[in-house]
Amino acid sequence: MLRRMISSSRFLTAGLIAVSLTLAVTASAFGSRAYAFEQPEIATGSEPKPLVKAKKYMVAAANGLAAEAGLAILRQGGSAADAGIATQLVLTLVEPQSSGIGGGAYILYWDEDADQLVSIDGRETAPAAATPELFLDEAGKPLPFRAAVPSGLSIGVPGVLAALKRIHETHGKLPWEALFRPAIALARDGFLVSPRLASQIARKDPDSFTPEARAYFFPGGKPLPRGHRLKNPAFAATLEIIARDGPRAFYQGNIARDIAEAVQNDPRKPGSLTEQDLANYRAIAREPVCMAYRLHQVCGMGPSSSGGVTVGQVLGLIEPYDLGAKPLKPEAAHLIVEAERLAYADRARYLADPEFVSVPVAGLLDPKYLKERRALIDPSRALDHVAAGSPPNAKQGAFGRDGTHEQNGTSHISVVDGEGDAFAMTTSIEQAFGARSMVRGFLLNNQLTDFSFVPVDDEGRPVANRVEGGKRPRSSMDPAIVFGPGGGLRYVLGSPGGPAIILYNLKTVIGLIDWHLDVAQASASVNFGSIGDAVLLEHGAAWDDLADALGAMGHDVRRMSLTSGENVIAVTQEGLEGASDPRREGAALGD
Repeated sequence: MLRRMISSSRFLTAGLIAVSLTLAVTASAFGSRAYAFEQPEIATGSEPKPLVKAKKYMVAAANGLAAEAGLAILRQGGSAADAGIATQLVLTLVEPQSSGIGGGAYILYWDEDADQLVSIDGRETAPAAATPELFLDEAGKPLPFRAAVPSGLSIGVPGVLAALKRIHETHGKLPWEALFRPAIALARDGFLVSPRLASQIARKDPDSFTPEARAYFFPGGKPLPRGHRLKNPAFAATLEIIARDGPRAFYQGNIARDIAEAVQNDPRKPGSLTEQDLANYRAIAREPVCMAYRLHQVCGMGPSSSGGVTVGQVLGLIEPYDLGAKPLKPEAAHLIVEAERLAYADRARYLADPEFVSVPVAGLLDPKYLKERRALIDPSRALDHVAAGSPPNAKQGAFGRDGTHEQNGTSHISVVDGEGDAFAMTTSIEQAFGARSMVRGFLLNNQLTDFSFVPVDDEGRPVANRVEGGKRPRSSMDPAIVFGPGGGLRYVLGSPGGPAIILYNLKTVIGLIDWHLDVAQASASVNFGSIGDAVLLEHGAAWDDLADALGAMGHDVRRMSLTSGENVIAVTQEGLEGASDPRREGAALGD
């Protein structure tokens, strides 16, 4: 059982161990906002929202209306799974730029009574007809990224509903159809366009949207303004069908036909997705990846996501170091960044869909391998260049250098219910508004652009994350659940942010465990890190000294807006504490 595994002495001494848990289931661009910097003594990147406390249950999500829907389900006696489903359905409506039933998701679910952690892969899949040359032009050159996104080429088979149905079958309490009522009511009656949604629409070119999507988001040729009451009767009708007939009505029948026709007849550039591709889709049970870190267990998603493995590698690399009693000293930031650079180099070389690629998860997390990688870190100086290592169990030279270009357009939901169960789901349609193609009131994803456009590197080696029919593109999404020193549930968290999701989760976990921040402080703490060679650091005069110090250590520091969206819940002796990242418009609500 998980608690006994966590408390055993081998976890306390090894530093980092990958754990295969019992599965309780059946069948890079960033935003442009600038932030205010307050309370630098807690390494704040934006002023924290008030800490929310509750005794019974809690939900934290990227939009208040969605969080209210989840809370309403909890008040009706629903489970964490039930609340998460209702929350996602409302997010499809009120935060359509980030996630929805036309996209994919990863779910971690903690079953308190069964003492089991469940992991479900609801990532999109490439159409069966897709080939490694999907994103190459007639001359064999990669298509421009901005041309590939708004097109039928980029649309994968959506996985959200299949994943939600699977978790409901094993952990739902309320009837499936009851979970659709809040979203159906909002779609019929309308909701007020939020400031973030309005600003996202205003930034986009209307001509990049298909006609149906353009008419919805740009009525009369004008972007929807903030505060406009927006109704979506087409989406309400779609939800009514799926509520009554289940996800099979999405993956087979008229909805599936309309999705396939929209992709194949896309006026911008057609894709190959078929009704059979939809009918063949399955959400998959995966083994979570759990890492021992300072007497805690930090659990995340395994491949096809890169999140759990990469977070685990970084934590394993930095655990022997003292990161200080307070955030964020330059010496600690340097160590974290160097560990991230090493882990991201391995990520680019080895991580992909395990159904298609032999992913050396155990090798990447092997303590001896991490010790070898850690020896590369100079505590006072940045490495000039970082390359992938050679972990145990990897086929040496089998994978080429990666050519993936990732974007952000994601959301995260955290729930803890009255029974102590926890639901963590990171969900996405990829870039803002996905492929900008709308069918029956919801947007379709552009997740296939998460594959490497280049299928082989310049040495002729195949790229692990190349396009293949039926394959799931590598993801950075990482819903995370953290267990405390005694083995009990401690934190539920996750964030949007494309490849920087891993950085955001790491700074939150380190803030909570190393620096003893509360969840509001940790979610608001300054965003920094590296997804390659450069160090990314939030704007703000409060961090000029940190930037200068890292630069003196040899780092290439690039200041930018890093719009994380952490939604975090902590389980304490007094009850629950929750917070939503102040950089977005989310909310934590509970009783």
